[in-house]
Amino acid sequence: MSMVTLPGLKELIESISRERNLPRLAVQSAIREALLKGYERYRRAQNLERKQYDEDYFDNFEVELDIDGEGFRVLSTKTIVEEVSNTDHQISLDEVQLVAPEAQLGDSVVLDVTPEQGEFGRMAAMQTKQVLAQKLRDQQRQMVQEEFQDLEGTVLQARVLRFERQSVILAVSSGFGQPEVEAELPKREQLPNDNYRANATFKVYLKKVSQGQQRGPQLLVSRADAGLVVYLFANEVPEIEDEVVRIVAVAREANPPSRYVGPRTKIAVDTLDRDVDPVGACIGARGSRIQVVVNELRGEKIDVIRWSPDPATYIANALSPARVDEVRLMDPETRQTHVLVAEDQLSLAIGKEGQNVRLAARLTGWKIDIKDKAKYDYAGEDAKFMASRAKYQAEQDDSDFDELDDENQDQLDDEDTFDSNDDE
Repeated sequence: MSMVTLPGLKELIESISRERNLPRLAVQSAIREALLKGYERYRRAQNLERKQYDEDYFDNFEVELDIDGEGFRVLSTKTIVEEVSNTDHQISLDEVQLVAPEAQLGDSVVLDVTPEQGEFGRMAAMQTKQVLAQKLRDQQRQMVQEEFQDLEGTVLQARVLRFERQSVILAVSSGFGQPEVEAELPKREQLPNDNYRANATFKVYLKKVSQGQQRGPQLLVSRADAGLVVYLFANEVPEIEDEVVRIVAVAREANPPSRYVGPRTKIAVDTLDRDVDPVGACIGARGSRIQVVVNELRGEKIDVIRWSPDPATYIANALSPARVDEVRLMDPETRQTHVLVAEDQLSLAIGKEGQNVRLAARLTGWKIDIKDKAKYDYAGEDAKFMASRAKYQAEQDDSDFDELDDENQDQLDDEDTFDSNDDE
């Protein structure tokens, strides 16, 4: 059998495997595919009859690598026929029976169709090089997808590599002994208090593993996602890991709308064990547990509050550290509430630029309106709310009536169509 020599093939496979963290078999597969594309390019260039090759014309061809001999062969699987109409796909029965008398029509044979060393020209070699680079990238992307797909929604240790535009490129690993892979930390997922200097290490939340073929890192990570806070508490508080304490809800504002307001998180916890204080378990003795989380998040303010099945109690807890006098659930259907506080608690309940009440609303799912209790007009607020509620209900009734009217009209149109067909 003939062979096109590739000096240094064995060393090439080893070096690519090391540099790209790919198994040798994956590198060999990429080289075979690239050489096959190069052979296609060679055949198209040699096409003197200018016949058209379909996209799947070369599907019956394959490349066989001879690593020890440092070369490759091109093999073609052909079908045995009585009369040959395509020499690339078929071979005559008479020709085969000269060497294999037992051959029959319809059988397949594999033949060596390797071109001569000098015929595999410069253009084919260039095509092979381009395809090889692409196939290696595809192999790497597939490996990353398989390695990290099941790790979406978990936390990884990361190391800063470099900066691209406003993104930070990090090195992450899926586990002990595994090679590092690049991940992107976009501007919107960064923390304002982080110092992303070269080789600095951070814990990051793996948000997404990209499936496409776009350039750049496939892994999208975050320092601003609420999932990072949940992980840090679960890692630091044994009661959460043991499911004695559970995290019910998290509201996080890692990148506040104003630079005068710092990052802040509210986390609601609960337990079914009467002997366990869920808030105290998360804070720890003298704040030891929560301080570890705060340090990892570079000083972010964290409020741990007790969840309650009673909305009024839950809302009051969520507005911590403000002291709430009364919570009026104005409309459970639209989840609107008035929270009454003393005058000296107003600014604390609202928070700097509204951050405290904004996070409490996200945490509880209620629309919270902070009111000064001393100036609150119960009758006036009730009347105002009832009028607003009546207007809202009237608009809903009008909308329902319009929909019903449309349905009736459609029904009449259907009846007219039926009557018309019946008359015919």
